[in-house]
Amino acid sequence: MVRTSINVGIHLLANAVGLFVAWLLLKGSGMSISGLSFVIAVVIFTLVEVLAELGLGKFADKKAPVLRGGVALIATFVGLLITSLLSQGLSISGFSTWVLATFIVWLAALLAGLLLPVLLVKKAVDPNQPVAKKR
Repeated sequence: MVRTSINVGIHLLANAVGLFVAWLLLKGSGMSISGLSFVIAVVIFTLVEVLAELGLGKFADKKAPVLRGGVALIATFVGLLITSLLSQGLSISGFSTWVLATFIVWLAALLAGLLLPVLLVKKAVDPNQPVAKKR
């Protein structure tokens, strides 16, 4: 239960980083995220992305194993598309902005997903910390 909670938290944080980095790089090129709706957009995006990745991954494993490598990118695009339709907080316009946003969110979230556990969880369970002695 604790591990699942940590994984969900890291996934949400990684996607928040991905969306924020994409917004920073593309805010003048057709991507906008409103401040107050950012949290809602992150939650919707993460939920849709996880479900899309599960569904697409199973499909790719059974029908087209060659597509397995692109599943995360497709899931990121689907997550962005549905989030922009369901939330007032995310807006993307223009073909090139959609392509760049998908790639940037995917890459930044991937990197954040790799680094956050090291930065956050490792510190909490550092094996070098002294263990309290039993009395």
